Amino acid sequence: MYGFYNRGLRINLSTGRHDVFDIDDSLLARTLGGKGLATHFLLEEGCGGRDPLDPDNLIIFATGPVTGSSVWGSSRYGVFTKSPQTGFYSESYSGGHAPEFMDAAGYDIIIIKGASETPIWIEISDRDVRSHSANDLWGMETYATEDAVRAKVLATSGEKCGPVVIGPAAENLIRFAVIENDYWRSAGRTGVGTVLGSKKVKALAFHGHARRPIADPELLREFGKSITARAKDDKGVQTYKRVGTSGLVDLLNEVGGFPSRYWQTGRVAHRESINSTALHTRCTVVPKACAKCLMACGRLSTVKDGPRSGLTVEGPEYETIYAFGGLCEIRNIEDVIYLNDLCDRLGMDTISAGNLAALAIEATRRGRIEGSLDYGDVEGVADLLRDIAARRGHGEVLSQGIRHAAAMWDMEDMAVHVKGLEPAGYDPRALKGMGLAYATSDRGACHLRATFYKPELSGMVDPRSSADKGAVFKKWEDRLTYFDMLILCRFYRDMYQWAELATITRAVTGLDLNEEDMIRLASEVADNTRRFNLREGLNRSNDKLPVALTSHPLPETGYSISHDEVDTMVRDYYRARKWDELEGNPDDYDEFSELDSNMNGGAQ
Repeated sequence: MYGFYNRGLRINLSTGRHDVFDIDDSLLARTLGGKGLATHFLLEEGCGGRDPLDPDNLIIFATGPVTGSSVWGSSRYGVFTKSPQTGFYSESYSGGHAPEFMDAAGYDIIIIKGASETPIWIEISDRDVRSHSANDLWGMETYATEDAVRAKVLATSGEKCGPVVIGPAAENLIRFAVIENDYWRSAGRTGVGTVLGSKKVKALAFHGHARRPIADPELLREFGKSITARAKDDKGVQTYKRVGTSGLVDLLNEVGGFPSRYWQTGRVAHRESINSTALHTRCTVVPKACAKCLMACGRLSTVKDGPRSGLTVEGPEYETIYAFGGLCEIRNIEDVIYLNDLCDRLGMDTISAGNLAALAIEATRRGRIEGSLDYGDVEGVADLLRDIAARRGHGEVLSQGIRHAAAMWDMEDMAVHVKGLEPAGYDPRALKGMGLAYATSDRGACHLRATFYKPELSGMVDPRSSADKGAVFKKWEDRLTYFDMLILCRFYRDMYQWAELATITRAVTGLDLNEEDMIRLASEVADNTRRFNLREGLNRSNDKLPVALTSHPLPETGYSISHDEVDTMVRDYYRARKWDELEGNPDDYDEFSELDSNMNGGAQ
């Protein structure tokens, strides 16, 4: 089928064997690769009820039909497993240049099962799959690991490669470890790095020369030209090029939804020392793009002066600024960069790390734990991050996630999370639709499944109202689920409406889908994801916001969100999804045996 290799790779680490298997066109037409295909295999081959760190837990790497093509925003890969943070569905995505190498290895999906007895790294190309000892890499930070793996592959094959790696945090099985590539790009949420660490896989290195067949190269070229032309005058594209995501600091402070002082306030007094202006005046900033991207939203930032002089990261992104600059009240951008760099080297999620550090600050202030950690204490937070990665002192408790720490310190009424995953930097008391997003997300509190902050911040929907949000949210979620099936960058959401997605799909795969067809496919993926979570023990009580948010208004504005408001939005959402209104269970369904006649034309 056009747009696919029609093959997958299974690796069993316990036996040391691997096999290549065929993927038929009917399955690819139903799932379109990416999240759809990975969710299918998690349901079919995953072991329900197992601990996420059990060797039998699958971890799946997937690309989409657009990966490796000329489609703008297509240099992405996804990682899918059962989350060690939540115990539920886990998906995490990353960009950069590594996805191009992953795609060139010639597989639509790579399924890894079992665990190695000793540390290894795996080399995957379009010619072979090889396992190598990683004894010399174990304990290395992420940047050094990438450099070492690149050098090893180049020395033996003569080819450049795209490594994805874990750091010491994943080796030590902290629950929110990431998989990193291109130094600063991360599959950063839900603990996918921890699962790889439990299997003793330090890195995977991809290379090769495979290319996906494209159904209509000329249509794809013309489409690319039209998007390039539109982007020149697109305000969103130009904003990403100019300031990246750091511009959200001022915007969220203005609306009173910038989570600060561990979710107790919605604004910070030191905004001007951590915002986009601070970043671009106190650092040398060079825009940096993933492969196949015209936005260059990345900020390659080098600190100009002071004790952090010369320190370089790609970032910090808005979420990292909020997590440390807001929740922990770190008061200048240089120190946020310092903590960002430390998390990247150790291989841990900055959102969870900042949330947990701020929880520890509150635990200290309230006498629940001993120590002197406080808001604005840069070195204290840095030491805590190192302790988390090494699992020592208070870091041992925090390494096992927010639910564990809150229970150990008797702070469950204050802990802010959904299903064990901490929210991103959009306070749902100011943006009520984000409350629905956090409550219903399949992977725990997540801002990216529908990016519903966009219509709320832009005035497309009323952020202060909870009325009729379920159906509108479902529409946004369906389109962005389709993004994850193809695996496209979220920041192209304004450029790629359903009409553009139909053109991309037709040009790449040959499938001629209308909007109704695409919504139906995306809805099936949403249903299957929900089925996975229900199998793993999810129930209606998990789709809620924490009491810390529903019981306490924001002091500056008085904005609030009640349990009843969240419950009403969740029920409306269930109804829009045609799930059981009380429990959120999808109706039984028969899988497609073949697509409708208007979906023909994709077979090669």
